[in-house]
This record gives sequence, structure tokens and C-alpha cells, in this order.
Amino acid sequence: MRRLLFLFTFGLGGAAILISLGVWQVQRLAWKEAIIADIEARIAADPVPLPQPVDPLRDAYLPVEVTGVLGAAYVQVLVSQKQIGAGYRIIRPMMREGGNILVDMGFVTIADAGALKFEEGPPLTVVGNLQWPQETDKFTPPPDMDKNIWFARDVQAMAEVLNTDPVLVVRRDAPDLGGPLTPLPVDTAVIPNDHLQYAITWFSLSAIWLVMTAIFLRRKPGANKS
Repeated sequence: MRRLLFLFTFGLGGAAILISLGVWQVQRLAWKEAIIADIEARIAADPVPLPQPVDPLRDAYLPVEVTGVLGAAYVQVLVSQKQIGAGYRIIRPMMREGGNILVDMGFVTIADAGALKFEEGPPLTVVGNLQWPQETDKFTPPPDMDKNIWFARDVQAMAEVLNTDPVLVVRRDAPDLGGPLTPLPVDTAVIPNDHLQYAITWFSLSAIWLVMTAIFLRRKPGANKS
């Protein structure tokens, strides 16, 4: 009787813990989906003038309309696009009243990147979203300055190289700039949301735990003895 009581208590207790973890992940899923929905609505909103000053926390994903002169210098950030392959994001400085900024102009394939050549032109207006991407970690290689190849968008480092403020506008619309650049607008695809998978895992483990508990409860003491 003590053995059965111990197994019953241990089994139900373990299952309760696993189920509570699954419920917690369901709650986290709802929380994350609400955040993503809010960000998506913010991304698609009508553009506004660039705030002064810009606040990375307050203004993340804010749609803005900026006007200025794009510089001839640029930074190439190595990326890959599905069904296209490897290429670069092209980051250019925009000289404007109120402070120079960075503009993510879009994607170009490696094959087309060699023909890129930019010059300062007349002022133009770019519509995009403010972003401070978190793409660097301790494993990110430093940029290859000789070949102008970067392996992540490090806003602070790019701003220092291109002599701008650490403000990045990711283009979603602009006049025809010519050349092979394709905009890569800001979206929520990079925001991790694995809570449903975690919830399914915890609930599955709780079911397995209950089944194993039932098996142990049905076994007679000494059944393994020869």
C-alpha cells in the first residue's frame, strides 16, 4: 500500500508540474502573439518624420520618411535569401539636416554586387522603418574591411565607419534608384516564437509520465524476480 501511495503521489505530482509548464507556455504564446501583432501594426503604419532625438527603445520599428543625399560609400552585409542564394544588404549613409543616418537600401546578389558603384546624387526621399537589429554575438567574425564584407548589421560600428549617427532606416519604398537592389523591408519573421512547440512538448511529456505511472501502478511487487 505504501508503494502504491508513493507511486500515485509521485506520478500525479510530476504530471502536474509538466502540465503547469505547458499551460505557462500557452500563456507565453498568447503574450508573444500580442506583441508580434502590435509590432506588425506599427510596421505597417503611415510614415512620420524622423523623431528628434531618436530613442532605440521607443522608436524601434517606427515607420519614417527621410529626405537627404545618399553618400557614395557603402557597407556590404553578407546575407542569404531563400530561392536566390547568397548576397549582400547594402547600407549607405544619408546626409541630411539634423544628422546623418544609415539607410539599408536592400539586397543584391553576389554576382551583381561587383558592378555596384554609387555616387552622390540629388536629395531623395526614402520610406522605411527604424531598426536596431541584434545580429552580433561573440561568434560573429569581425568585418573584412579590405573586401568590404560585414557579417552582421552592427549599427554602432557601421555608423562609425560611414560617419553617421547610429540610426538605421530599413528601406521599404523609394524612388527608382536603378541597379539591382531589392528592398528587404522590416518584418516580424526574425522574432522567435517557439512557445507552441514548447507547450506541445510539455503536454506530451505529461501524458507519457501518466502512462508510465499507470504501468508502474499495475505491476505487481516482485514481478521482476526470478
